[in-house]
Amino acid sequence: MTDPAPPLVTTRWFNTPETIDLERLRGRVVALYAFQMLCPGCVAHALPQAMRLREAFGSDDLAVLGLHTVFEHHAANSPGALAAFLHEYRIGLPVGLDAAAASGPIPRTMAAYGMRGTPTLVLIDRRGDRRRQVFGHLPDLALGTAVAGLVRGDPAGAAVPATATADTTLQGCEEGRCAIPGA
Repeated sequence: MTDPAPPLVTTRWFNTPETIDLERLRGRVVALYAFQMLCPGCVAHALPQAMRLREAFGSDDLAVLGLHTVFEHHAANSPGALAAFLHEYRIGLPVGLDAAAASGPIPRTMAAYGMRGTPTLVLIDRRGDRRRQVFGHLPDLALGTAVAGLVRGDPAGAAVPATATADTTLQGCEEGRCAIPGA
């Protein structure tokens, strides 16, 4: 996969004084973690992995971002609840709140990226091209290898084994992932 990463359409950012814009991150690799705070796989795997990834690579080379994207349980996923969640779980990453769609339950950035549920990891290269998108949990070693390749500028940098991609039969929340109903 190599296509320009769509812009992040957010209504608010947490843990950062400014709005994050992918254009301003050009020259750095971006790891974007789309999550919901009520998604078991996000809490157990994706967010801890995002924090480890941020520690493993310098901020000059890699920007690790969270995107709280809500496609279900909208009332329980309020901005106030998200702020408390980020504080209690000590999630210090910049986290954007995905903008609601004009109609329908799928938020704008989630729809633009064609995400199938949460967690979804998107790797964006230094030029701003989306190089890999994975629905579900990607093992740390595979992720580290992919990010290191992108940081080095390796053309195959985001290569992830086929076994790391999610199947298309998932419904609801299982196997550490929450699929969009009907997707």
